[in-house]
Amino acid sequence: MAFQFRFDMDMEIENDCAWKPKQRMTFDLEQCVYDFYNAYGERMRFSIRRDYSKKNKFTSQLICRLLVCNKEGFQKVNERDPLAETRTGCEARLYVKLDKCTGKFVVTDFEEKHNHDLVSPKCAHMLPSQRKITAIQAIELDLAAQSGLRLGQSFELMGREDGRGHCLGFTKSDKKII
Repeated sequence: MAFQFRFDMDMEIENDCAWKPKQRMTFDLEQCVYDFYNAYGERMRFSIRRDYSKKNKFTSQLICRLLVCNKEGFQKVNERDPLAETRTGCEARLYVKLDKCTGKFVVTDFEEKHNHDLVSPKCAHMLPSQRKITAIQAIELDLAAQSGLRLGQSFELMGREDGRGHCLGFTKSDKKII
């Protein structure tokens, strides 16, 4: 009987589409739009990035934003490493405009279909927009560096402390950004 209840709950969760973008959804801030679409990307197993935006030329207030799959568009061919191509022309996107009356961002366009395979659930947390380094982790890396440990050694140490090996949820390049 407990198994049946769990199955029903899973079905309810899958049918609850509050996590999926829809036309006319509203958001208070552009960052809220980004966070929502990024959470959707995490659930669906793709990475997002900010693309086009437009600002009011008098007030510099953001009036529209396009968020896209990180595989949107095409890159110039890299002659040294032709396998480095990461873009596929994917058209998955979320577009919002600022409603002047309400002051909220409104979804005016949403395309959910991708032209590429989505990553496996085991790798989704390492997609560029999904990687997260906490302030505590950054401080630990700084302390390790001050103690004379190289970045690679610090990563190994943190992975062993965490118990997940090298799966920390961020990369060495993410530390360089902070």
